[in-house]
Amino acid sequence: MHEYDAVVVGARCAGSATALLMARAGLRVLLLDRVHPARDTLSTHALMRAGVLQLDRWGLLDKITAAGTPAVTGTTFHYADGAERVALTAPLYAPRRTVLDPVLLDAALAAGVEVELGVDVTAVTRDDNGRVNGVRTRARGGAERVVRAAVTIGADGLRSGIARAVDANPTWRGTAASALIYGYWAADDMTDYHWFYRPGGAAGIIPTNDGLACVWAALPAAEFATRRRAGLDRVLTAVLAAVAPSAAFLATGERVGPLRGFPGTPALLRRPAGPGWALVGDAGSFKDPLTAHGITDALRDAELLARAAIDGSPVAFAEFANTRDALTLPLLRVAEEIAAYRWDTARIKDLLRAESAAMKPEVAALRALDLALLGRAA
Repeated sequence: MHEYDAVVVGARCAGSATALLMARAGLRVLLLDRVHPARDTLSTHALMRAGVLQLDRWGLLDKITAAGTPAVTGTTFHYADGAERVALTAPLYAPRRTVLDPVLLDAALAAGVEVELGVDVTAVTRDDNGRVNGVRTRARGGAERVVRAAVTIGADGLRSGIARAVDANPTWRGTAASALIYGYWAADDMTDYHWFYRPGGAAGIIPTNDGLACVWAALPAAEFATRRRAGLDRVLTAVLAAVAPSAAFLATGERVGPLRGFPGTPALLRRPAGPGWALVGDAGSFKDPLTAHGITDALRDAELLARAAIDGSPVAFAEFANTRDALTLPLLRVAEEIAAYRWDTARIKDLLRAESAAMKPEVAALRALDLALLGRAA
């Protein structure tokens, strides 16, 4: 006898969104995490069109804007031979994770999801046929507990313990990787995403909450590994000087808080579902952060997986896997070439056009889904 229709391990954007959507459809869901998702995490925040569409469809975009997240009305691409601005027909947003993740968690709670934080998941459990049927947990300072569920969902990140426990083998691996350094600068009234590309490096400026912009610089992971001993400040300054010389406000603007670094790891696509289990977010699909598509992927796959869990049939989970791969692989392949940094200005323009084209089927597929299946906030 299952206690829950689903247990979701990981309460950040992928896990909370998946739990929220299942609960709105009437499923009994338990959401677990070791820490509270209000804590900050590595992220450059930018949502692409599909991510904004999802939050709007779920009735949560107003909460994101009410938290002071600025509207992004254009995207400006900066190259060695000049800049190109694309005006957006509808605004994008880049909420801090300290805004986005709690909004999703609060919505999950309001939908009836049971949430337990400060809990470690120590193992998955299986029935006599080897099917995953739940997890073993231990609260901090508490006794071990066994939770039974019809489906166990790993939303626990790139180094997912659930993925290891169920032997979710990779189906696609990249070889290239970007390292990123980022921080926050005061930047009131900024209305565009700014992306900078020069051979050997890239950078971005992303307007976010509290009158700040997330400023990042990227370089090949192997190069970062040899330069990082100089300190994040020096590496960031050097890359921005080479890649984003037009970002003059960085020289005089005030940085708020410390810098953070990500050393880079190759892209990875894992088998996303099996008997009694599924993966969502970075646990199932991780692409190079140069795409700024990670959160959008997480929200997209949360809905695709929630729909499969509501149906509950092997056919539905197979369809989830096939749809996820069809929408993900074109972006993964483009991102792999961008993260290799072997392009010149003409080639990066071609790659960015290909990246934009690969996002259009994603938006079309989400728009075609029946919203009534998942319900909506009152």
